[in-house]
Amino acid sequence: QVQLVESGGGLVQAGGSLRLSCAASGRTAAMRSMGWFRQASGKERDFVAGTRWIGDTTIYEEYADSVKGRFTISRHNAKQTVYLEMHSLKPEDTSVFYCAATSLPLTAQALRIPTSYEYWGQGTQVTVSS
Repeated sequence: QVQLVESGGGLVQAGGSLRLSCAASGRTAAMRSMGWFRQASGKERDFVAGTRWIGDTTIYEEYADSVKGRFTISRHNAKQTVYLEMHSLKPEDTSVFYCAATSLPLTAQALRIPTSYEYWGQGTQVTVSS
């Protein structure tokens, strides 16, 4: 089992920045792919960013078109933590953000699909005021 805990959400003004963290614990050595998703009130859970790696080498990263150039996903292996740096935040970014992980080496396309992941965090709220 793998446990994921997100943190770093909060209230920020439009144009501001936040860094979300996803701390993993448990059987993390088997993890090969992780992703960030978000879900606005009354909407479906949408892909934000994802990454696949082997050891310390990132194989690829994927981003939703709506966040390209504003958000960056990164990993700190020693801390078993994945981050999502978010800049130039917009009111439409307001959502609950979730991290997800799997032991599968996902394709770039599969990174974008929620059902590709085995483990999910509880979510952290990001609210962007106008």
